[in-house]
Amino acid sequence: MTFARRILISSSLFHALNDAATVAVPMIFPILYAQQFIIRTYSQIGLLSNFGLLTTLLFQVLVVHLSQKMEYRFLLGVSFAGISLTLLLIPLSSSYFLLFLLYLLFRIFDSFYHTMGMAWVSRTHPRQAIDLAMGVQSGSGMFGVFLAFLTFGYLAQASSWQFPLRVWAGACFVLGLTSFLLIRDHPFPKDEAGRLDISSWLGTARLIRKHIPGFLFGGASWAVTIYFAPSLLYHKFAIPMGRIGLFMAVWIGIGTVTTYLFGPISRRFGRGKVFKVGFAGASLSLLLIGLSPRPGLAVAGLFVFGTFLFVIYPALQSFVGNTCPEVCQPQAFGLASNLQLLAGALVSLLSGFLSDRFGISAPFLVMGALGAAAFVLSAFVFDSADSVRQDGPAGI
Repeated sequence: MTFARRILISSSLFHALNDAATVAVPMIFPILYAQQFIIRTYSQIGLLSNFGLLTTLLFQVLVVHLSQKMEYRFLLGVSFAGISLTLLLIPLSSSYFLLFLLYLLFRIFDSFYHTMGMAWVSRTHPRQAIDLAMGVQSGSGMFGVFLAFLTFGYLAQASSWQFPLRVWAGACFVLGLTSFLLIRDHPFPKDEAGRLDISSWLGTARLIRKHIPGFLFGGASWAVTIYFAPSLLYHKFAIPMGRIGLFMAVWIGIGTVTTYLFGPISRRFGRGKVFKVGFAGASLSLLLIGLSPRPGLAVAGLFVFGTFLFVIYPALQSFVGNTCPEVCQPQAFGLASNLQLLAGALVSLLSGFLSDRFGISAPFLVMGALGAAAFVLSAFVFDSADSVRQDGPAGI
């Protein structure tokens, strides 16, 4: 098996366990809220998601710096072991403060993949193969989320809110160990991108500036769905947690298929066109979810949303991989992920207070409107600016 193939399989497993764990923990929030145990308001969910995402943001910056001092295999081992451990510890929570601290610890160990894993997939696959590779690793992350959603609700409904976290702690450890063993015999050179100061980060931001609205929308809409869609279905429409888990699994399952097919779709229609259709369709779907008066319409809106949202991520990742030099790709992917986390942190915090004040549908209406505005900015303002820079005032 070639080194590039091992990297892709290992990274795909790493992405699957990382994202499965990321969504497994928030699935307990609506259960705890319904029981009025530990969590008693939507704003407490907003605070958990906000500080959790900000913690990951800060530590992803640190991971970029650590990549110059520590090898990728070591960072992979620390990440999956820490994720597994914290999934075992969170069920021991007996107060909001303890849950808060353990969740932040979990988010620290959850901060490694999107900086390091994607960079190694990008640098081991040439430009003509990057769409397929990014689609595979992105789809694997979605598949992990699919399995987490599919199993979590039923396990919680049949047992307790603690039991699914313990099951996924074991699953994440097995996946992480397999990912590590696939690359254990391959040396990984440390990144040598030079001094990572403010000017370096700003320079990288300029390289990906036209894709920033997409990253912000992707992060914010993901956070709203993960943290508040289960509450919308559970509290507004009284859908049982087992069925909610199934619906969320179908949502992410649609995304999994979409991302695995991204390579052929991109070659057929063009990456830029696919991205714009996904952006516009996802924004409209969020409005449909928020406005739905019946559960069937809300669930249908969720499925349509999954169809459009999940072509955005591999498209943006491929744009970054093609735009940025190999030496600064960990920084570029770290910055891109941090933009998503920052947007998700701010919007999830706002969503908690909006839900307490105006109802659980409010976050989806706000995100639909913001998404439409971001689409206009991305599709017209930045494209027009790039056209002016490329053509010049006299069409040169």
